[in-house]
Amino acid sequence: MEVVLINQAKDASVYRYKKDFLAILKRTCDVLQLENDYILSVIFVTPEEIHEINRTYRSIDRSTDVISFALHDDMSNVLLEEEENELGDIFINVQAITDQANEYGHTKRREACFLFCHGLLHLLGYDHMKPDEEQEMFHLQDVILDELVKR
Repeated sequence: MEVVLINQAKDASVYRYKKDFLAILKRTCDVLQLENDYILSVIFVTPEEIHEINRTYRSIDRSTDVISFALHDDMSNVLLEEEENELGDIFINVQAITDQANEYGHTKRREACFLFCHGLLHLLGYDHMKPDEEQEMFHLQDVILDELVKR
């Protein structure tokens, strides 16, 4: 398992989350009974950068907290070859970590881990466009995170 951090936002505080992100990746694989040795990248960006990504790739002209780009649209077709273990990229807005931690009344660590977990589940094919999908995805986030990071 590997989580590669890329700090485009030039915020030195983001490196503290690498150990948590790796633990979340391992826990997610345990909960979902996945056996591959996955690799993914987390790119920390500014609100302006994620706004541009959102506008360019999703045609949504505003900033957001997290965006995922999966290398594979359908995980059921992924082969067990080494290069197929790459899941994709998660872009996290560094300002959203602070803003949403304050808004929801929890730590920055919990918020960063939540955003990573949310992005990871998207990479694994989960979505929240329909109420039943949202319920399943949000339940999984709680199951994965509550054991690892306090609210």
